[in-house]
Amino acid sequence: MKTKELIAEAVSLPVEERALIVDSLLRSLNTPESAIDKKWVAVAKNRLQQLRTGEVTAISSEEVFKKIAARFQL
Repeated sequence: MKTKELIAEAVSLPVEERALIVDSLLRSLNTPESAIDKKWVAVAKNRLQQLRTGEVTAISSEEVFKKIAARFQL
């Protein structure tokens, strides 16, 4: 099967299946490093715990983008 045919077939799949293909292809290009992944999981769990306990508060995406636009005068 030629690359163009493969792409055309993949594009015709439901979005969930396309996402699986994309994820698999990206993982094949950038293999995960388990030590780094474990550190990111620890960071994510810690941040989630901080949100749940009220130690930190979430900021809406609208506010984040407003701050970015103001900082870079977009």
